[in-house]
Amino acid sequence: MYIYNVTTNVDESVHEQWLKWMKEVHIPNMLSLGKFTNAKMIQVMVDEEMGGTTYAVQYTTDSLKTLQEYYQEDAEKLRTEAMHLFKDKIVAFRTELKVISEQFSMSVKN
Repeated sequence: MYIYNVTTNVDESVHEQWLKWMKEVHIPNMLSLGKFTNAKMIQVMVDEEMGGTTYAVQYTTDSLKTLQEYYQEDAEKLRTEAMHLFKDKIVAFRTELKVISEQFSMSVKN
């Protein structure tokens, strides 16, 4: 299993608009491609020197081949849409992660 992680710092002036767009438009569009099985949006809990709020969105996929297909077939269009809507009010970087193991607690405290 692989995770395509997109970390984005969002300027406060577009924060609510961006968050709504991510939840209602962008993430559903990503999942509708049929290349990712799920998405998890996470707020990064740090005070940024540059200001704004930082989020990571983790999209799970089955293989590097599927991720490469995303890059070749879909990534440019989806990235362009975000830049068109939010211009210089967001800064994003992407990371590819390979899941080595996953373990679960037997006790539930969360």
